[in-house]
Amino acid sequence: MHVVAGVLVDGAGRILIAQRPPGKHLAGMWEFPGGKLEPGETPPMALERELDEELGIAVDPLSFEALVRIPWTYGDRAMLLEAILVRAWTGEAKALDAAEIRWADPRDIDPALLAPADRPILAATRLPSHYPITPPDVSVDDALALLASALARGERLLQLRLPGLPTEAVHGMVAQVLPELRALGATLLLNRDIEGARAFGEGVGVHLAASQLHQLDARPLPLSQVVAASCHNADELARAAALGCDFATLSPVQVTASHPGAEPLGWPRFARLAEAASLPVYALGGLGPDDGMEARLHAAQGVAGIRGFL
Repeated sequence: MHVVAGVLVDGAGRILIAQRPPGKHLAGMWEFPGGKLEPGETPPMALERELDEELGIAVDPLSFEALVRIPWTYGDRAMLLEAILVRAWTGEAKALDAAEIRWADPRDIDPALLAPADRPILAATRLPSHYPITPPDVSVDDALALLASALARGERLLQLRLPGLPTEAVHGMVAQVLPELRALGATLLLNRDIEGARAFGEGVGVHLAASQLHQLDARPLPLSQVVAASCHNADELARAAALGCDFATLSPVQVTASHPGAEPLGWPRFARLAEAASLPVYALGGLGPDDGMEARLHAAQGVAGIRGFL
């Protein structure tokens, strides 16, 4: 079943969510407005029709921007949920087919209120286009300087990966930058360190290694903290989605100095894997900030990297 969802974004950056009415599957849960494609419809055509029927607004499909495609299964019902950003419309949105509609900042929406298939869409609205990762061989002072520089230029999602330093030193760094992270609404992910992320709470999450994915039985942190995972194939992407990770990195896309013996995926294979994943995916490996457009054209949320970003 092919379903299209509209992510309406107003001038204040708020998005619209709708509550499913009584009597429907997942009644009472919130979702992004939209519905099933009818025979002969393209996703833009279906979304234009659905938003007219459900909200009473007129939209221009030429202004649509693809956000993310989420394959999902509810019991024995399989579907492809295609989310499209909508930034321009005429008319005032009304709850014509929902129990209620609500405008909210994406950061203020509790993912637990959303239907499970809509949670990756919310994650995609929150995630930036860049995901810098600290070089693994820098000192504490250099790492702090790199983080400060990245935050100053607008980066809002970073990974702290310093395998050569003691855990106490890494946690000391986090304690120093945490007030600024929270003031800016930024997120710092600790590499592999679930307990550290749990202890720091707001503003800190964890980036799981691929080896951790099959060691866990459930999402290791609450929905209020970001969980990501390093993936290299379809099985790892599926496991990351099953654990409820907010996003994954998929690597290596190109030849990279950090893993010179690894066979690169290349963009076509990356796109096939990312489109089949049930969560947002960053392209990683031999890439820099200038590869962002290419990554978006191949189903990526954005690009991640080390020395090209920090």
